[in-house]
Amino acid sequence: MSLTSKQRMLAALTGGVPDSLPVTTHHVMDYFLDTYLDGIDAQQFFDRFGFDAITWILPFRADPGRGEYLVRREGDTWEDASVQSERWRIEQEEIPGQEYATTRYRIVTPKGALTAIMQRNEHTSWLTEYLVKEKRDIDLIAEFAAVPLCDVDAVNARATEYGERGLVRGHIPCFDIYGQPGCWQDFACLAGTQEAILATYDDPAWVHELLKLLQERKLKFIESLKGARYDLLELGGGAASTTVISPKIFDEFVAPYDAPLIEAAHAAGQRIVYHTCGGMMPILERVAAMRPDAMETFTPPGMGGDVDLAEAKRRIGDRVCMIGGFDQFHYFVDCTPEQTRAAVRHCFETAGQGGGYILCPSDHFFDADPALIAAFVDEARRCVYGG
Repeated sequence: MSLTSKQRMLAALTGGVPDSLPVTTHHVMDYFLDTYLDGIDAQQFFDRFGFDAITWILPFRADPGRGEYLVRREGDTWEDASVQSERWRIEQEEIPGQEYATTRYRIVTPKGALTAIMQRNEHTSWLTEYLVKEKRDIDLIAEFAAVPLCDVDAVNARATEYGERGLVRGHIPCFDIYGQPGCWQDFACLAGTQEAILATYDDPAWVHELLKLLQERKLKFIESLKGARYDLLELGGGAASTTVISPKIFDEFVAPYDAPLIEAAHAAGQRIVYHTCGGMMPILERVAAMRPDAMETFTPPGMGGDVDLAEAKRRIGDRVCMIGGFDQFHYFVDCTPEQTRAAVRHCFETAGQGGGYILCPSDHFFDADPALIAAFVDEARRCVYGG
C-alpha cells in the first residue's frame, strides 16, 4: 500500500523502510521560481513535480512577563518577525546609492547600540558590517537580548492544515537580523567567520562565553516547543563543516554547545536534523554522536564538498537518517534526463538501501531545468523497496 508523502518521509526519519525512495528538496528559492516557473509558490512547485513536500514555518511569540513583544516588519511571514522590548529595539534604514540593496540595522539598548549592515541581491543576503565588533559587545547581548519563543498554536494549526502533504519543518532560531541555527554558526554570523576562528586561538574563554549566551537563548526557545507538531527542526550550518573549521575546533567549540540543544529538543518531543553544507567526512561520527535524528547535506566533491555516499552510509547509516547527496550543479542543468536518472539511481543504490535515506539536492539551487527536475522526481518514484 502506498504511503502518503508525510508517512514516507517519517518512515525514513525514524530509520524505517518506506514504500519508495522519499524525494524532496531544501528551501525553494524565489529566484528559481521567478526565473523558470513564472513565479509560482513553493507548494505549487512541489505539487507540479510530485515531490514529497515540506512546509517551512517558524512562528514566534513573545513573553509579556519579560516585557517583550512581537514586531513584524514589511511582510507577514515568520522571516519578517522578531521579538523585541524597550531594552532591545531593532531599527533599520535603507542606504541609497549602493551597488546592491543595502540596509543598516541598529539594536538599541539602555547601555549602547549594536549595528550591522546587510546587502542583498536576487540570490542571497550577506553582511558587510558584523554586529559584534568589540569583545564587550556581548555584554549587551547578555543583559538585554530578547528571547523568541515558539507559537505552538500557530505551528499546530499549520500542521493540521497541511495534513499528509508532507513535513512541517522549521529551525532553531538564528540571532536577530542575520544568523544560523547552530551556536557556532550564529557566532560566525555575529562576528565573521575568520574572526571567529582566530578568536578560538587568541581568546578561547571569550568564545566560550559568547557560545554559552547563544546556547542559553536557543535553549529557552527549545523548552517552549513542547506540544508543537513540528516533524523536523534544523540545527547546525555550513560554518561548522570541515571545509571551514578543523575537527579539533568542532570538538571544542561546536559539539559541546549543539549536542545539549539536541538533547533538549528530544526532551521537548522534537526531531532534529543537523545541517552541514560542506566537508563532512572527517566529522561524520562526531556529528552522529550528538544524536540528531537526521543529518544533511552530504555534499559531493563536484559541488565543493567531500562526501562519498557509500562510505557515509556504511559509517553512520544505521544511526541517523541521511538527507541529501544529490549533485544539483551537474544534474539539474546541462545534462540529459538519462544522466539525471542515473544520478538518482546512484544515490538510491549507495545510500538508500535498507531505508533511512531521503533523496534531496545538496542544499539550495538557483538554476535548474524543469525537465530535469521532473526526471529527478520520476526516477525516485521508480526506486521502490521490496519490489
